[in-house]
Amino acid sequence: MHCVKEFAIIKKKYAKGEMIMDYSKEVKEKWGNTEAYAEYVVKSYSKYKQSELAVGMENIFREFAACMLGGETPDSESAKSIVKKLQNYITENFYNCTDEILSGLGKMYTADERFKKNIDKYAAGTAEYVSEAIACHLK
Repeated sequence: MHCVKEFAIIKKKYAKGEMIMDYSKEVKEKWGNTEAYAEYVVKSYSKYKQSELAVGMENIFREFAACMLGGETPDSESAKSIVKKLQNYITENFYNCTDEILSGLGKMYTADERFKKNIDKYAAGTAEYVSEAIACHLK
């Protein structure tokens, strides 16, 4: 798998100094009345645990970037495997990430410039790659 080497390079490159983006107010306004949000609120993690979970998410996006840079297409088994990893990670740590929610996240990663910029810090085009990989996985 081409992804492994690229992932190691990206992980080293971004291992220090990354900021966790805080969208909590906006999330509450948009999705505060959903079951997923209620499930997320119940989990109410400490700041340390939140940081730990953010690093986990960052690592998943690094894996996507590594696959992209390694020449894997969004419809490759490698990319689809990482999509499943992302969906499972969100479900295990935040809320039940249904296929519908995952699809919405994929669209948001490119439609919202803040998310796009944050995800593209791993490599230019990563947000679009993740979005396409999610769409391919859900077909």
